[in-house]
Amino acid sequence: MEHPVPTDYLRWIVLLPLLGAATNGLLGAGLQKKLGKWMISLLACAPVVISFLLSLKAFFDLLGLKPEERFLLDRVYAWLSLGTLNADVAFWVDPLSAVMILVVTGIGGLIHIYSMGYMHEDRSYWRYFAFLNLFTFAMLLLVTADNLLLMFIGWEGVGLCSYALIGFWYQDHVNARAGNKAFIVNRVGDFGFILGIFLIFWSLNQQGHGTVTFREMQRFVPLLEGQEMWGIGVATLATLLLFIGATGKSAQIPLHVWLPDAMQGPTPVSALIHAATMVTAGVYMIARLHFLFSLAPVTLAIVATIGALTALFAATIALTQNDIKRVLAYSTISQLGYMFLGAGVAAYGAAVFHLMTHAFFKACLFLGSGSIIHALGGEQDMRKMGGLRGHMPYTFWTFAIAVLAIAGTPLTAGFFSKDEILWQAFSSEHGSALLWGLGVVVAGLTAFYMFRQFFLVFFGECRADSHTRAHLHESPKVMTMPLVVLAAGSVVAGWIGLPAAFGGSLFAGWLEPVFGPHQEAHGSAGLEISLMLLSVAVAALGFYLAYLVYFRRTLAPERFSSLAGGLPYRLSYNKYYVDEIYQFVFVEGSLLLARIGAWFDLHIIDFVVDGSAKLTAFVSWLNGLFDDYVVDGIVNQVADSTFAAGDKFRKIQTGNINSYLYVILGAVVITMIIKLRYWS
Repeated sequence: MEHPVPTDYLRWIVLLPLLGAATNGLLGAGLQKKLGKWMISLLACAPVVISFLLSLKAFFDLLGLKPEERFLLDRVYAWLSLGTLNADVAFWVDPLSAVMILVVTGIGGLIHIYSMGYMHEDRSYWRYFAFLNLFTFAMLLLVTADNLLLMFIGWEGVGLCSYALIGFWYQDHVNARAGNKAFIVNRVGDFGFILGIFLIFWSLNQQGHGTVTFREMQRFVPLLEGQEMWGIGVATLATLLLFIGATGKSAQIPLHVWLPDAMQGPTPVSALIHAATMVTAGVYMIARLHFLFSLAPVTLAIVATIGALTALFAATIALTQNDIKRVLAYSTISQLGYMFLGAGVAAYGAAVFHLMTHAFFKACLFLGSGSIIHALGGEQDMRKMGGLRGHMPYTFWTFAIAVLAIAGTPLTAGFFSKDEILWQAFSSEHGSALLWGLGVVVAGLTAFYMFRQFFLVFFGECRADSHTRAHLHESPKVMTMPLVVLAAGSVVAGWIGLPAAFGGSLFAGWLEPVFGPHQEAHGSAGLEISLMLLSVAVAALGFYLAYLVYFRRTLAPERFSSLAGGLPYRLSYNKYYVDEIYQFVFVEGSLLLARIGAWFDLHIIDFVVDGSAKLTAFVSWLNGLFDDYVVDGIVNQVADSTFAAGDKFRKIQTGNINSYLYVILGAVVITMIIKLRYWS
């Protein structure tokens, strides 16, 4: 690969939302008070719109280059240089990241505009937009980073912002708890992700090519073939660790539990998380590191299996949920499963294609649900809705188009992208009939639960209370116009990815410089069309059942909920009790360990410490006795004896000179007598 062309405007795609976040975060409260909320809206929305325009410029710059030269680099400065580890703050745009920045800034920009109407009455308007801009910045950093370390900064950034936005109304304990749950569960996945980064660098460094820069990694990762650690191939182990990070960020089983609770945040936040930013990060990471995952067929099989099982698992839960946003949340988990299924069969382009189309119709659905909740004064229970079609025409028609798209209705965006994944799952060398079958079943379930929602919300008699019915209204233009744009994208976005049987995919051709020449799956055009028709028929069956149960009402829902004694219904309605199991095993287990630790500290550690203190006090008491009666006794006795001897000797020191002379004379006489005696 040749050296990319430097383009210094790329940095502003990423940094402008950061500038908006900093301005509103630091000055927003004062500006909102003095100038009003229009200034906050301008400071928040303008940077994202300008970033979108710059993203379009990057796209057209790439389009003007030869396919093999379609990459742009903006190196800002050298960030790290530690031994063999070198990493720059540099922004890399190629066809893959170009798709992502257009999705993030385009869909994200519409969500910013929509938020102006949805959040207009909120007192913390400035704080909301500061975090929304920061979220956009973190996601743009993630998808434009030219190395794993810079990507990890964005990766952690979206996790932090999701915590702040999910718990935005933190005064309510439920919201704060949901934010904490998202943050903690993502830390579990992120631990695996960072271990994967370390292992990749360490393994490449052993081969003399330690690097975390993507374009250099792509050149050197073939050196990892044959390397093992603990009897596992290094490429397999590293990709499994990275996939753990992806399961957390993109809500795949078993780390999916945070995403449904993320519905506690404002609805535009739900749209941003589910459609344009955080949950797509894991899919993008695998696509970006496709050259590494392709060396690990075991990991690819695990990715495809987890994706298919997650799609089925979440779809069965969505069948019975009554909260309008919770249905969409499990739908997101299911659709992400489709994307991982595509990535797991090495159809990376198909996975990214579904990521792009899903952004349109899922954002439309979430913002549409926000419009409904706004009209109903905060009500989210679909059992208290109904008959909204005549009151909310813009919301109704845009929601209908998005439902058709996610259900895989022919000629919509969801049909083309979902069909591409199913075809690849069936006919590629990494696919299987089982994976395809699971995907087809999920297509039928998706059509059922989405049309169930559609009929419950917009048809029949309005089940809201009289006060709510009296105030039903369509949302303002600032909220409905983004819905119209997203609904249009839910149809036309798919036409750039036509199946091979209908002429081939422009989208796949666009991504060829990243993933290499598009490899058509093995199988005839006739087989592809036959499988396509079969999946459409299954989806049509799902629609027809929903039509009979919730529109015509010729089938009672109780006929399904009472099957097998009601056990399947209870499992689905209670989300297979996964939250309860996690609460018992991990939360209560952690609390039990804490209580055991407290008991051990109180009765063992404190006993040892207190015993040591008492033993020390006893030894000190003995030492005091020894000091008082032995050491001090000897010292005092010596002193007393000395004092007594001194008292006696003192008596001969009278101070009388005559006495001293007599003593001297006596001593001299005695001395002379002794000497004379010895001499004689």
